[in-house]
Amino acid sequence: MFKFIKIVAALGIYLASLLGYAETSGAQQNPVTAIDIALEPDQTMIQHAQAANSRLLKAFPKGFALDATHHPHVTMLQQFVRTADLEKVYAAVNKVLADEKPASWKLKAYKYYYIPSPPVGLAGIVVESTPDLLRLQQKIIDAVTPFTVKTGTPAAFMSTENGRDIQKALISYVTHFVRIGSGKKFNPHVTIGVATIPYLKKMLAEPFEAFTFSPTGASVYQLGAFGTARKELKALALTP
Repeated sequence: MFKFIKIVAALGIYLASLLGYAETSGAQQNPVTAIDIALEPDQTMIQHAQAANSRLLKAFPKGFALDATHHPHVTMLQQFVRTADLEKVYAAVNKVLADEKPASWKLKAYKYYYIPSPPVGLAGIVVESTPDLLRLQQKIIDAVTPFTVKTGTPAAFMSTENGRDIQKALISYVTHFVRIGSGKKFNPHVTIGVATIPYLKKMLAEPFEAFTFSPTGASVYQLGAFGTARKELKALALTP
């Protein structure tokens, strides 16, 4: 069930835009905000992600570009939090980052993957999970838990369509993220775009030259359609 939710959450918004699906949004201001706490990769990863994104857009122009409102990033946690507590969230995550010093880590990107939702798929570059990443994720979860709420509405997301591009499945995914996307189920990756499944299968069959990169920063974003890091709420510094 949750695997299905994950697939739909990642791709449902895109398909909705093609099929004309719409859902009404709540008020512009909302007491709950859907956030993504993410590590910002260095230029090595950004260049690989942008090159792959350009390739996918050539094959499937209806996809999305990595740009100022679709940041390449490694998601650590997605949650609904009380908007009034956002400053407390930033402070709590800053403390965790200062203790962990992820800027010193070398992470390995080793393959492409995609989440299928025929006839298209959402692709990404997979990052090897490490004890450091798992420890950091759990510390972030623990630090943010006091400020979380069980769920939210489309108004909790950043939307340029008054919430019509935010589906119930995406809300469910954020609601259950800790259960389905953390610990042994954590899949660190950088999303690179959308293409047809036949094209993605061909892409995945090609040799992938593994590379290493490091986090250079961290951010708290407001989530948008596709579960993307759509609006930066706070940039967080990493201690060298």
